[in-house]
Amino acid sequence: MYNYLNASMAIDEGPLQLYTGQYSTDIVANHAMDFLQEAMQADKPFFLGVAPTAPHGERLVDKTPITFEAPIPAQRHEHLFSNVKVARTPNFNQAANGSIGYFSVIPPLTDAQVAYSDTFYQRRLQALQAVDELVDSIVAKLYTRPDVASNTYLIYTSDNGYHIGQHRLPPGKTSNTDSDLNIPFFVRGPGIPAAKIITSPTSHTDIVPSIFKFAGIPLRDEFDGEPMPWKGEGSRQEHVNVEYWGKRGIEGTAFDMTGDGADDETLRNTYKTLRIVGSDYDFSYTVWCTNEHELYDTKLDPWQMNNIYTHTTTTSGFTIPLLLTRLDTLLLTLKGCTRNTCRRPWETLFPLGGVTSLRDAMNPAYDAFFDQGQSRVSFSECLDGYERRAEGALFPVPFGVNFLRKNYIKGHAIQVHLQI
Repeated sequence: MYNYLNASMAIDEGPLQLYTGQYSTDIVANHAMDFLQEAMQADKPFFLGVAPTAPHGERLVDKTPITFEAPIPAQRHEHLFSNVKVARTPNFNQAANGSIGYFSVIPPLTDAQVAYSDTFYQRRLQALQAVDELVDSIVAKLYTRPDVASNTYLIYTSDNGYHIGQHRLPPGKTSNTDSDLNIPFFVRGPGIPAAKIITSPTSHTDIVPSIFKFAGIPLRDEFDGEPMPWKGEGSRQEHVNVEYWGKRGIEGTAFDMTGDGADDETLRNTYKTLRIVGSDYDFSYTVWCTNEHELYDTKLDPWQMNNIYTHTTTTSGFTIPLLLTRLDTLLLTLKGCTRNTCRRPWETLFPLGGVTSLRDAMNPAYDAFFDQGQSRVSFSECLDGYERRAEGALFPVPFGVNFLRKNYIKGHAIQVHLQI
């Protein structure tokens, strides 16, 4: 698994073939080109998904314990990027103000660990060069048939982000920080405006609905996602829900996670995060399995260096304690959502309408509803996986008919009455 020079693959449930000594990305590229050639000759609609291992770390299962080591580049790329270092951003090898959980006890990386991280980063860049060649070969092959190329959508993305040194973290991908959550997503194809940037938040649950839309296939009600506004059309929701259960993954061999409390520390990595982005606000809100919290105003603090969860002032025009009641209720709505609740959570909270965004929800008339009428997102313990018994409250209380009618006279709140 994740072995660059000892890959094994099977085609159409055929016999397993071992490719000892051959570079896995090149093997994937060759198979992809064969499939593409066959599909183009058939003159039928086709879908091709290509997922090389690179730049994933090399996972060695014959060692005890099983380790993730630096990725292995193709030999032709080993000489590249020898002087490149991890970007020394404001959060590199720094702890955020108000750090909680294991973030608060991570020691600074040593000089040797920083040097190792730079080498690890170089290896990732080197390993990506074969991926770049793979992409180039696919595009070039498509353009041997201009009629096919002009009627094909190409999507380039990743399944996760990555951190190397940010917030003092060793190489890995399982944190709630933007380095891990904010990933590349590029699309080109018929009708896609050139060089257009879409800032609406999306997730991979939106990919299949997007493909369905462009293929003219009716969307399914059971989809948790919805088509992305690739052409800039229509409106998009402002939220993304992120959840992770389990231990903190650490890659590389320069970081000692053995010793007393190490297992407990890595296990405290279960969390639920809400990212919500509007035209004039951008927040990251997290509830950890330790029932500690984080709130970052990522519009003002893009490096997530100031946890303002305990603050009582304002940020980006929002009073923080009032903002938190809205964010927590929205996260509660999304944590167990399916179908339209995932796509339109405000409709679940306000079935009679009137609220479609965080700004709408900040109406003071809803203060009591959010502050007194909802359970809070919480955990009873940190577990290495999802167990419902540890998940606390599972559903929000909708804004009911009685509450709506008895709280409004000419737009003013006159009393609090929750319909449960």
